[in-house]
Amino acid sequence: MVGISRAIKTAVAAATIFSSLILPAYPQAAALSKRPGSGGYEGPPAENKPKVDEKAYNSALQRIPEPTQKYDPWGVARSVEPAGTAKKSN
Repeated sequence: MVGISRAIKTAVAAATIFSSLILPAYPQAAALSKRPGSGGYEGPPAENKPKVDEKAYNSALQRIPEPTQKYDPWGVARSVEPAGTAKKSN
């Protein structure tokens, strides 16, 4: 009785290890089988893309106002005083 249950536990453990090694390879094999021209989805047709109007684009760029100050992305992180003016105490 003990030998049979041990054999079953060993078989279940072997099946678990085997399936854990095989299952990750399945999605890779499925992705490789979907090659272009194999009847899969190829995306929207090229003629449905909106056309870019160069005049409208350039006029939109012209309407952007010029900044009065140069943008400083680190302005919030830094202190207002320069680093060299801080006095050290002994």
